Amino acid sequence: MQKHKIDLLIFDLDGTLIESKWDIATAVNLTLGDLGLPLRPQEEIFSFVGDGIKRLLRLAVGEENQARYEEALRIFRGHYLAHCLDRTHFYPGVEPVLKHFARKLKAVATNKSLEYTKKILEGLGSHHFAYVVGGDNGYGLKPEPGMFLKILGELKVGKERAVLIGDSTNDITGGHNAGIRVCAVGYGMGNREKMAACNPDWFIEKPEDLIELFV
Repeated sequence: MQKHKIDLLIFDLDGTLIESKWDIATAVNLTLGDLGLPLRPQEEIFSFVGDGIKRLLRLAVGEENQARYEEALRIFRGHYLAHCLDRTHFYPGVEPVLKHFARKLKAVATNKSLEYTKKILEGLGSHHFAYVVGGDNGYGLKPEPGMFLKILGELKVGKERAVLIGDSTNDITGGHNAGIRVCAVGYGMGNREKMAACNPDWFIEKPEDLIELFV
C-alpha cells in the first residue's frame, strides 16, 4: 500500500479519539432529571451527538420544552464536568497511533466546548497535541472550515501536508471545505452510509490503519 507523506494529523474528538457517549448520556439524563423532564434512552441520546452540546441539549429537552433550554445548558455543564472522565477513554489503538506519530504535528478540532475538551484531554493525554480548537473558540462549527484553517495557520502547515481524521459527515464535509484530505473512521458513532456518500479520501476500520496510510 502506498503511504502518503503528511506533517499534520487533525483529529475529531468524540467518536474518533475518544469513546465518550456513556458519560454524555449520563450528564444529559441527570440534567433532564433535575428539570423534572422525562429521561431518554441512551441510544436516543447517542444519536443526538455530533453537532455540539447546544444542539444536543435542544434535542434532549424536546420541542415542547425549548423555554428551558438555557437552564438545561447551565445544569448540564456541572454534571458533565463532574462525570466527563467516568467512562470516557481513548478508543483501543488510539494511543499506539499517537505514539507512532510522535514526531508529527497532531491537533484536535471538535464541535465540543473547549472547557470540556481540555478537561478530557488533560485526563487522557493532552501532551500528544500541539493545538486544540473547540466549538466555542469563534471559528465556526464543522462543517464550516474555520477551525481547520485556524489550525493550519497556527501550525504553519500547507493543506496538502495535512489530513483530517473523523467519524461524521460534518468532519468529511468540513475537511473538504477547508481543502484538506479526509480519512473517515468506521469504528465511531457516525453513520457509515452517510459518511461514504460524502466521499472521504480514505475509510479505515481501526485507528492502527493510520500507520499503514501515512508517513
